[in-house]
Amino acid sequence: EALPGEMIAFAGPSGGGKTTLFGLIERYYEPTTGEVRIGDTPIQELSLASWRSQIGYVSQESAMMAGTIRENLTYGLSDATDISEERLWEVAKMAYADQFIETFAKGLDTEVGERGVKLSGGQRQRINIARAFLRDPKILMLDEATASLDSQSEHAVQEALTRLMEGRTTFVIAHRLSTIVDADKIIFIEKGQVTGMGTHQELTASHSLYREFAEQQLT
Repeated sequence: EALPGEMIAFAGPSGGGKTTLFGLIERYYEPTTGEVRIGDTPIQELSLASWRSQIGYVSQESAMMAGTIRENLTYGLSDATDISEERLWEVAKMAYADQFIETFAKGLDTEVGERGVKLSGGQRQRINIARAFLRDPKILMLDEATASLDSQSEHAVQEALTRLMEGRTTFVIAHRLSTIVDADKIIFIEKGQVTGMGTHQELTASHSLYREFAEQQLT
């Protein structure tokens, strides 16, 4: 159970089921047993569009489309043409993206290239975080969004993510335990099974494989 505003992290060996769990939450497929609920309501009783509109998703390599920064920020929004210039710059600033966008001659109308190739990885991530701010989701899903960045970009992106997480229920897939030691709850998954659940301190004390992961990564 995730309470409003909590950060819930999923950790464990590769192939254990972390990404599958994200797919179930996002309703890319339905569970064969059990169910995912929001409050008392099974999420399959909600329209897919209304459910996904509540979710902001940032992954290691968040998708960008060829076009401008503006088009990438507003993509998929029904009121895209009504969003003011001021609001776009506001979310860019919230994601620490405004400073590099201002260096481009065309600003928000800068072409990003196929899959955002004209931007650095850290710049792409901050555009995607700004997009999430614009959607203002209740639920945030992060698939280790800083894993492929250099240390300077990682710091900027992590600051933007921390700001984005405020007041939202956040689910995180963790490849590095350093990003989740402060999570409200860590769920350890192996071979499709939950084998441990608790805070970092609790799992370090009670779960041998988690403790092994922690010793390898945090010492």
